[in-house]
Amino acid sequence: MADSAQYVTMGVAGECFALPVERVREILENRQVSRMPHAPAGFLGLIDVRNQSVPVFDLRVQLGFENGEDNDATRIVVLTMVAEDMGEMVVGLKTDRVFEVTVLDDDGAIDPPPSVGPAGKTKCVLGLGRRNGAFVKLLDIDRLFSTQQIGAIGDGQSLAA
Repeated sequence: MADSAQYVTMGVAGECFALPVERVREILENRQVSRMPHAPAGFLGLIDVRNQSVPVFDLRVQLGFENGEDNDATRIVVLTMVAEDMGEMVVGLKTDRVFEVTVLDDDGAIDPPPSVGPAGKTKCVLGLGRRNGAFVKLLDIDRLFSTQQIGAIGDGQSLAA
């Protein structure tokens, strides 16, 4: 269907997740991240993207999965998020791999996420779709980060000013 929403699908810990394509600015090969002392969990540090400091988070850690090893398929997805009281910000997510830009099966049908685990921990899953018969978890990027992490994002963005 031509009007179906498009998503960037990515692999994390053997699972498939997706973000709306309009929120993704670019997809980068893995690169050295400048670490920051006393950073919150999941915050890897900063990368330079065309003279802008971009904070990078490990999507595995954000989603509660075990750490994994980087490889040739590891990517950093640079995207736009919106945080309350701070507005629009640019952030990078390190993923195990990026699959494709695609539409979901069944004309983009999205099921609500199941009610499992603490509500605060699963609020970043917007819903479940399907691609080639497999589940795809749709992420709500604006709800993925803790207040402490959002502060780190804001601090990283101010370094570029």
